[in-house]
Amino acid sequence: MASLKEKIGYALGDAAAGGITWKVMSIAFPFFFTNIYGLTLADTAALMLIARLFDVVTDPLMGSLADRTQSRWGTYRPWLIFGAIPLGLIFALLLYTPDLGPTGKRIWAYSLYLMMMVVYTAVNVPYGSLLGVMTDDDNEKNQFSSYRMVGAYAMGFVTLLSFPYLQKFIGGSDAHQYAVIGASLGALAALMTLACGFMTKERLKPVRAEKFSLKPFADLFKNKPWIYLTLVGICTNFFNGFRYAAAAYMFTYCLPGEVTFMGLIVNYTVFMTFGEVTCMVAGAISPRFTLWAGSKKKAFVYAGLICLVTSVIFFFIPMDPSYMWMMIAFVVITSIGIGIYSPLLWSMYADVADYATEKNGTSSTGLIFSSGTMSQKFGSAISGALITLFLGWAGLHTVEGASEPVISAGCEDSVRTMAWALFSLIPAFVSVVMLFLIYKYPIKK
Repeated sequence: MASLKEKIGYALGDAAAGGITWKVMSIAFPFFFTNIYGLTLADTAALMLIARLFDVVTDPLMGSLADRTQSRWGTYRPWLIFGAIPLGLIFALLLYTPDLGPTGKRIWAYSLYLMMMVVYTAVNVPYGSLLGVMTDDDNEKNQFSSYRMVGAYAMGFVTLLSFPYLQKFIGGSDAHQYAVIGASLGALAALMTLACGFMTKERLKPVRAEKFSLKPFADLFKNKPWIYLTLVGICTNFFNGFRYAAAAYMFTYCLPGEVTFMGLIVNYTVFMTFGEVTCMVAGAISPRFTLWAGSKKKAFVYAGLICLVTSVIFFFIPMDPSYMWMMIAFVVITSIGIGIYSPLLWSMYADVADYATEKNGTSSTGLIFSSGTMSQKFGSAISGALITLFLGWAGLHTVEGASEPVISAGCEDSVRTMAWALFSLIPAFVSVVMLFLIYKYPIKK
């Protein structure tokens, strides 16, 4: 029976990865690179796409490598222990704006982003796989997964809520503010990842293949539950990716950038904070909701329907700061659905890993869980790239010498509508596809 201390330790891993590094990369990076760092919309779209798609290829390889690791710290924990400091350091450097020319800044951004994707994979794939060897009890897996999501969303809440206040406290230029925040959050992420590595235990021994083989990779594509769940995972990250990355552009071009609501400064990060705290609470009740629904699959469907309906309704809210209360209300309701299905996804990956072990006779837990981070990166890569491309088609473009993109004459309404739809209608369409795929998912647990 796992202790509360170990569950908290496991939660710290995703508090660092999901609540700090990935949260900032998802919500702030596209806007940071186009409006502060100085990359063009096209360069930013390419950066989001190339770097993350490159890492999509490395994820399965990392999963296979992690499965074969043997050390005094176990199979998966050493990757967290020794990857913690590189993770925090590279993240900090990515939010630093060097005094270089356009070519130098482009090289800096692309090189560090590729490095960030590699080190994130080296830490996060083993972290996800760790769930498969800490316990063989299905209910306890759900609890660990729930703690993981609560940790991620709780830290995400702190990160996003504090962002505008940290900027005002630090002062100076926007570039200076982001650099100091990056260094601070990078150090915190490194400490949390180290703590996760030392506070967790590996109780189960993976059934290892005798030697490296491509057979586990081939077996994946014969694994019907894995195929459907991976596609579902891509959709969940499309859904989140569009909303998080579009929020900054929505506040910049549809709203006045900052709104004072009930005495609270609401910018794009604080706006999404309301969703974070809701996801944290919903993640905590996800196991009970699943018991009420009767299965993980049914609970996932109910959660997906919440996301679909509320996303469609959001599009019809007027682009007026006086309706901020309504916007926040629908972000909160949508986040109930997200908070319920997020821990379910990782628990279902554990079911798929068990299914694969039973069918094939050897463990491919790391490889199976790597598809979770693979879908995360694939979904966010495509959504991040598409956001800048869609805004470009709507009339937002880069002018040489300008510090940020400008709107073409006569395209103001087009850009505003596109930014609003990227936060609402497009995620709604993604949720329709997600619901179809989860309906076809064959494991009935």
